[in-house]
Amino acid sequence: MSKTVRDYIRTIVDFPHEGILFRDVTTLFADPRGFRMCIDQLLAPYAGMRIDKVVGLEARGFILGGAVAHQLSTGFVPVRKKGKLPGQTISQAYSLEYGEAVVEIHEDALSAGERVLLVDDLLATGGTAAAGISLIEKLGAQIIGCAFVVDLPDLGGRRKLEALGMDVHCLCAFEGL
Repeated sequence: MSKTVRDYIRTIVDFPHEGILFRDVTTLFADPRGFRMCIDQLLAPYAGMRIDKVVGLEARGFILGGAVAHQLSTGFVPVRKKGKLPGQTISQAYSLEYGEAVVEIHEDALSAGERVLLVDDLLATGGTAAAGISLIEKLGAQIIGCAFVVDLPDLGGRRKLEALGMDVHCLCAFEGL
């Protein structure tokens, strides 16, 4: 029986807190067949579409987004935590379980009308992705899709992004937290 992307992802119990089942994609990234399968499957729904830039969310979205951008022969744009980008930025705050976080993008990273694919490893509550979407839209770019390796459907992220009008593509799902 052939392996799926999900088969390469390990689960670590009680990390980072008791009761959490952490879905660790580093085992997927470390395996050359698994990683190639992952990148190919992230791209599949967008075959033949014009994509001007790939936007990756910090941090594992950089690994995936860079590989996807390479395959598409297009540019890569990082969305980073506040204070990590050296140039002029725009910011977007979003809610966390306990408090708030802020992500940023360079204000000249995207141009109005560019077609963008947003990439990250995991879709949980959708807060980080929604903040990234907001930044992309503030710069006038068009999001043609949001691609993730793992969906945690119990946390509602897909519903949140779809409610924003996004096309969401996930390679696998894990129930629970």
